[in-house]
Amino acid sequence: MGRPTIDDVAEKSGFSKATVSAVLNDADTVSDSTRRKVEQVIDELNYRPRSAARGGFRDDGNRSVGVIIKEGGNSYYADILSGARSCARQKGYTILSASSGGEYASEQQIVDVMKGKDVDGLIVVPVLNSDTDLSYLFDLKRRNFPFVLLETIRGIRANLVDVDNEAAAKMGTSYLIEKGHRQIIHFAGPEYSMHSEERTRGMREAFSESSLAFHDDLVIPAGARLEDGYETGEAFFGDLSSEERPTGVVCYNDLVAIGLIRALRELGIAVPEDVSVIGCDDIEPAKYVSVPLTTIQIPKREMGRHAAEILIKDIESSQKTAPSQVHLEAEIIERASTTTN
Repeated sequence: MGRPTIDDVAEKSGFSKATVSAVLNDADTVSDSTRRKVEQVIDELNYRPRSAARGGFRDDGNRSVGVIIKEGGNSYYADILSGARSCARQKGYTILSASSGGEYASEQQIVDVMKGKDVDGLIVVPVLNSDTDLSYLFDLKRRNFPFVLLETIRGIRANLVDVDNEAAAKMGTSYLIEKGHRQIIHFAGPEYSMHSEERTRGMREAFSESSLAFHDDLVIPAGARLEDGYETGEAFFGDLSSEERPTGVVCYNDLVAIGLIRALRELGIAVPEDVSVIGCDDIEPAKYVSVPLTTIQIPKREMGRHAAEILIKDIESSQKTAPSQVHLEAEIIERASTTTN
């Protein structure tokens, strides 16, 4: 049997194609009982709507995927987009991209808009905070709408492309330990991010393997933005004597590291002579700041390419398959912000 069509859903459910399309597009004109019946048939047939079915039976040959990122001006996401766009172009797809600005409500609105623009699937960098309601992702999954996540979310098994964050943070911490540092802290990322949790675990593992004692107070809540690194660095280091302060800091990302370096400079603390700082991501500005940043390089373009490959394969598959889970490896890029202790 070939791939189920909207006609098959209409025939088996007893409703018109227009009604089925309305259900697929979450139209308010459909009653709850009708919606449940149509959705039951969708699940039974494992129907996976093509863009034409979702958009009112268009068949103009256009194929597109949407990419939702957090910050449009961040070169980290620009590199991911570049990789996704390159792969999509080779396979005959166009990319529609939008930034949520790190706001959950904006992310959900973008998803609705992109579905209305008839995209065939989505690549999503999810916004995770205390207000996040991920029901829209479960709804996409229930409707067999193809999507790929770029960060793990608890409770939802979906296509995923990510870096091995635990191994990456362990690598960065071990790098400082091998350079003789014994007083090392971690400027951690956003509270609700799995990346933050994974990178903290990586630091803990590096300590364990080197027989250093790990304490929770070595993890300093910071964030993911430039100003987070600056403000946290100013507050943390401002009251410490030279004997009290750590000699090494593993930062959640490069932006935090760059902000920290500025704060340290203003406090009269030299990098790397007094404090070694290591970032994560290897964004473009990392090599051009006043103290070129040693960092854990994340293969961002490769992430985008893998995500697009998985998504397009899912879009074009006539059978429901198990979610693909890809974890890429990071590597250390050594520059001037670290030294031996």
